[in-house]
Amino acid sequence: MGGIEILGMPLGVLALIALAGVGTGIVGYLTGLASLVSYPVLLAAGLSPVAANVSNTLGLVGVGVGSTARAMRTVTGGRRRTLAAQLVVAAVGGGLGATVLLVAGESSFTAIVPWLIVLASVLLLLSPRISRLRGDAPNPVVYWIGLFLVSCYGGYFGAGAGVMYLALTLIASTELFTRSMVMKSLLLGVSNLVASLIFIGFGPVNWAAAIALGLGCVVGGNFGPVIQRLIPEPVLRAVVAGAGFILAAWLWLR
Repeated sequence: MGGIEILGMPLGVLALIALAGVGTGIVGYLTGLASLVSYPVLLAAGLSPVAANVSNTLGLVGVGVGSTARAMRTVTGGRRRTLAAQLVVAAVGGGLGATVLLVAGESSFTAIVPWLIVLASVLLLLSPRISRLRGDAPNPVVYWIGLFLVSCYGGYFGAGAGVMYLALTLIASTELFTRSMVMKSLLLGVSNLVASLIFIGFGPVNWAAAIALGLGCVVGGNFGPVIQRLIPEPVLRAVVAGAGFILAAWLWLR
C-alpha cells in the first residue's frame, strides 16, 4: 500500500517543499536569493528543469503575498494612485519579459546577467553616497523606466531582480529602505505572477509542488518584514549586496 499522494506527489515530499518554501520566503525577502533555495529543492523532488523553473516562478509569488500582508500599511501609505501605476508597470513588464523568453530563449541574455547583478550590488553599496550627491530631489523618469526594465527582467530571467530594484529605488527615489524592501517583494511578485500565467500556457507546471512552495513562501514572506526590523539598515544593505555577489558568482560557475 503506497503512501498518501496529492496531485501525484507524495505528501512527505510536499511537506519538505513547503518547509523549504518558508526558508525561501525569508531568504527571498531579505536577500533576493529565493531561487537559490527553492529551485534545487524542486529538482531534488524529481521535477524536470523546465517544470522546476515554471513551478518555481509560480510558487515565488507567495513571497510578495506574505510580505505585503504583513506590511500592508507600509505599502499603501496614502499613495494608492502611485501604487496602482507601479503595479501596472510591473505587470506589463513581467508579461513582456516572459514573452521575450518564450520567443527568443534564455541563452541570448544569460551571459550579461551576472554583470548586471554585480553592477546593481555595487550601486546598492554606494547608494548612500550617491543619494548625498543627488540631494533630496528624486529622479522619477529614471525610476519609472528602471521599474519597467527590472520588471521585464523579472519576467524574463528573475535572478537578482530584487537587488536591482533596491539599487534603483535608493538611487532614483527618496523611498525609505524599509518601504523599498516591501515594495520589492510586492512588485516583483506581480511580475512573477503575470509571467507565470504566460508560462502556464506553454510549460509544464507541477501544481502540487507549486502550491506547496507557494504556501511556504507566504509564511516565510510574512516573517520577512519582522526579521528586517531587527537588522540595522547598513547591515541589511551590505547583506543584500553580498547576496548579489554570491548569486553572480553562482551564475558564472553553473
